[in-house]
Amino acid sequence: MPPTLASLVHHSALKLTVRAGEDRLDAPVRWAHASELADPVPYMEGGELLLITALKLDAEDREAMRRYVRRLAGAGVVGLGFAVGVHYDDIPEALVEAAREEGLPLLEVPRRTPFLAISKAVSAAIAADQYRAVTAGFAAQRELTRQTLTDGPEGLLAALASQVDGWAALYDASGAVVAAAPDWAGRRAARLTAEVTRLRERPAPASSVVAGPENEDRVELHSLGTGRRPRAALAVGTASAPGTAERYAVHSAVALLTLTTERSRSLYAAEQRIGAAVLRMLLAGEPDHARAVAGDLYGGLLDAPFRIIVAETGGGGGGGGRASRAHGEANGDALGALAEAAESAAARSGEPVLAVPEGERLVVLAADGGTVVSACCEHAAAREAARRSEDGDLVVGLSAPAGPITASAAYKQAEQALSVARRRGRVLVEHEQMAAGSVLPLLADDAVKAFADGLLRALRDHDATGRGDLVASLRAWLSRHGQWDAAAADLGVHRHTLRYRMRRVEEILGRSLDDPDVRMELWLALKATAGEAG
Repeated sequence: MPPTLASLVHHSALKLTVRAGEDRLDAPVRWAHASELADPVPYMEGGELLLITALKLDAEDREAMRRYVRRLAGAGVVGLGFAVGVHYDDIPEALVEAAREEGLPLLEVPRRTPFLAISKAVSAAIAADQYRAVTAGFAAQRELTRQTLTDGPEGLLAALASQVDGWAALYDASGAVVAAAPDWAGRRAARLTAEVTRLRERPAPASSVVAGPENEDRVELHSLGTGRRPRAALAVGTASAPGTAERYAVHSAVALLTLTTERSRSLYAAEQRIGAAVLRMLLAGEPDHARAVAGDLYGGLLDAPFRIIVAETGGGGGGGGRASRAHGEANGDALGALAEAAESAAARSGEPVLAVPEGERLVVLAADGGTVVSACCEHAAAREAARRSEDGDLVVGLSAPAGPITASAAYKQAEQALSVARRRGRVLVEHEQMAAGSVLPLLADDAVKAFADGLLRALRDHDATGRGDLVASLRAWLSRHGQWDAAAADLGVHRHTLRYRMRRVEEILGRSLDDPDVRMELWLALKATAGEAG
């Protein structure tokens, strides 16, 4: 504990007497400072015990003393020591009353006690407290290291929570809670996901202090990692700001967790090179060679049904200098965030995953029906909802389930789905959706719309003159498969009127409606421009 006014009063060698503020003697003293200035406030930082002899004060003037004491209290001075037997034989009553009114502790310093003795006592107590804090900090560091080596991150969190008399939680790269101590802290930590996400958007190392859920406690958040994008985060919740020993423990935990969560850059690069080689062999139709190279690195991933995810970002060409670099970084962030979502899901579930970055493309091979595929889809859905264009234009294609022999076909499926997603302005398209869906969404392509507008323009121009309703008549006739009576009933006209309108369509277009190809093109053109019909 740092020195307090009470500890100084109880110091047998100082012989201090309390004259006011008896109920505030537990205030910690940051320093003891002697000043005879009429206004020492500009030189105060707060937490000081101010020592005076009233050399330049009219200590018997009540109003002057009220103003003086009020300014000291406002500046954060925790106590006032008055030396008697120098300029005043006793502390003037005006000063005593002012101190009592303001609640500022007033200590009587006997003549035989020099101010230097008080300053030395405060300094010695502060040094002793700092020594105890450093010693406790080293002990905490040893304990945290021991727990990390024996029980991993979970043991470290438990030891840290005990050291700070609070709770601690570890988040993965996606912002999900992976471990917490004590057990009840998991729910509390989960409610801080938004704050953790904001912290991870800042370059590491980064930290912040936030109020706990429902202001239950004070929470420090620390990013973990040495790269531009943090890989994890640590939350430490305490009832109040931690002291020196507790801060040593927190900093030690940050360092240890960074070592345990940050993989070696060279090892990570080697894993990526192996993954790229395995993927090339699979796509080349050499699954046996791929298994031999992969060994146990990807478990049974290469034997079970898997899916292939192909993700790209917006084009990297055009422009140079700072704007081009910023665009490249944004695109890298988009693919990096998807890769982290896949790897985090794999780490939580114990599933193997193969993720290979290829410039502005990321290829992920993951177990069908597993959490990695779900995590990637959820990540894409979140980006679809947020439309965060500043992070790059992420586009994702997902193949149907495949095996090692059909890996090449699955890769093409993912590429086809990605191409459709880009044309539709979507973030994610699954190949199965394309196979089971309708061809009509493909008509949203700009080239198809341009063809449809050109094909129907002459009919729309005719209708605009008020000389008929050829477009609506054509749509009704085609929808009824050329049945005159049914189409005429839909339009509310006589079938002879409808026959006349269809002859006018043929004359204006110069094409026969008896040709099935013409009917198909006209029907698709009507569908492509359905939202623009007027």
